[in-house]
Amino acid sequence: MSPQPSFPEARLVSVHVGRIGALGAEREPSAFVKGALAGPAEITELGVVGDAQADRSVHGGPDMAVYAYPFRHYAAWSADYPELAGKFAAGAFGENLAIDGPVEADVCVGDIHAFGEVRLQVCQPRQPCFKLALRFEAPKLPKAMVQNGRSGWYYRVLTPGRMEPGVAMSLEARPNPDFAFARLIEIVNHGSASESELRRLATMEGLAEKLRRKAAESLAG
Repeated sequence: MSPQPSFPEARLVSVHVGRIGALGAEREPSAFVKGALAGPAEITELGVVGDAQADRSVHGGPDMAVYAYPFRHYAAWSADYPELAGKFAAGAFGENLAIDGPVEADVCVGDIHAFGEVRLQVCQPRQPCFKLALRFEAPKLPKAMVQNGRSGWYYRVLTPGRMEPGVAMSLEARPNPDFAFARLIEIVNHGSASESELRRLATMEGLAEKLRRKAAESLAG
């Protein structure tokens, strides 16, 4: 069994929502560009009230309700892409929640995080698409996210409610303490799961349904 990651002190930096607009020179419909809310945010089972998704076939739904991104990753991105450093700030990657504290290595699949009255469950990583490149006019950015694993994570909403910037973020439950989220990112991005990992993923508590189904299909095929 792998050692359980420790969970650092954490807080919510800001909450971001976006409307559908035209992204990049290609004028691609997208709600990627988001602005920070000045006050409390209302969280429902389908996400942050006021946030939109341009393509509901690949965004939104219960297993992609709220997207969180570790705020401290932006310093690393600025070091990697100094020419874009001025653009790397909270909300820049289209996240709903900018969080200060845990990164992917500190999280396990299915972790339940509490933000005051709101309870969210970690269920899948982000898989970057071409819109990330359009947002920053940097064609290599999506591939870099795949390679470095700084993907952030999607939450399922277990307990809706209101949350406000600055609220403490705590680890309430950890159903899979020996399955690090960073390992899930490797599996999703590189198809590197062992048979035993696929068997676990096929029935793993908290994991997104599409990833459980994909693991079961890989075992059957």
